[in-house]
Amino acid sequence: MDNDTAQVFRLEDHPDLSQAELVALSGLTDLEVVELIDFGVITPVDQKAEIPAFSATWLVVTRTAFRLRCAFDLEHGGLAITVTLLQRIEGLEADLCRARARIPGVGAARRQPPH
Repeated sequence: MDNDTAQVFRLEDHPDLSQAELVALSGLTDLEVVELIDFGVITPVDQKAEIPAFSATWLVVTRTAFRLRCAFDLEHGGLAITVTLLQRIEGLEADLCRARARIPGVGAARRQPPH
């Protein structure tokens, strides 16, 4: 993908992407996308389909993987582990926010900036 050219890609306009489209739009190589699939980082819409198709929401994950690979010069396995850990952290942060929101007074106090 040409990083010098701004591209608009509306996820809702593309319900499913082929693996080739995911590769082209993410900046990753085909091998890197296959590694992310093998590690379970991204999953096809229908895992039994002969030709895999992917939800367009995986484009966000693969673009993040591309940026991480470039920034930290990660190998395939390291890239998959890093993205998996980031996804896990995001999930835990979301769980924590939901838990805090259920406790009266705690959720509002946490959202205020420090003085």
